[in-house]
Amino acid sequence: MNIAFIGIGQVGGALAGGLLRAGHRVLIAARDLQSESVRRAIQANPGLQAMSASEAVHLAEVVFLATPYSANGDALADLDLSGKVLVDCTNPVGPGLSHGLNSRTSGGEEVQRLAPGARVVKAFTIYGFENFEDNRYPAYGSLKPAMLIAGDDDGAKAVVGGLCDALGWRPVDVGPLASALHLEHMTLLWIRMARQQGRGPNFVWAMLERGAAT
Repeated sequence: MNIAFIGIGQVGGALAGGLLRAGHRVLIAARDLQSESVRRAIQANPGLQAMSASEAVHLAEVVFLATPYSANGDALADLDLSGKVLVDCTNPVGPGLSHGLNSRTSGGEEVQRLAPGARVVKAFTIYGFENFEDNRYPAYGSLKPAMLIAGDDDGAKAVVGGLCDALGWRPVDVGPLASALHLEHMTLLWIRMARQQGRGPNFVWAMLERGAAT
């Protein structure tokens, strides 16, 4: 599968590297092919290919948006995302780890407004980048960490769920894109626990179901 990344910092770089190792062709949609973030990403994962944003998006079946939330408007401007699965990895974070949109709506829904023709799925937002670099928790045997996803398009969620599974996550569909608001609050909770409480980044959520096979 051809997968493009808009934003190739810590989150984007970690996910792009994982998808590259999973056998996908991974493209960096770069406004500046010589930027420091592009150079670092390719140095870490030489199989990544950088090209113009419009070309990368045109070639991709799935596009990851992994920019700082405040950059989303500029990052998506002038790109034809019609019919593309657009994975929103961004989080609107306000002062004091508040929700950047005052919980009136979700960042995922705002991304959908910015890219009305795209099939937006909120995913890869409830943890820090460290767990995208390495999500293995071997002490728990075959139990996979959960990756909660939200979106209005079932087909798009199935595609993203498959990518989650390939990266070692258990995809959990939490419903429509409006549920992205709750995932963004989970991100803020994770940040508080990991960064402010000093717990560190090495923890994730899991889904246990009564009566499920072990």
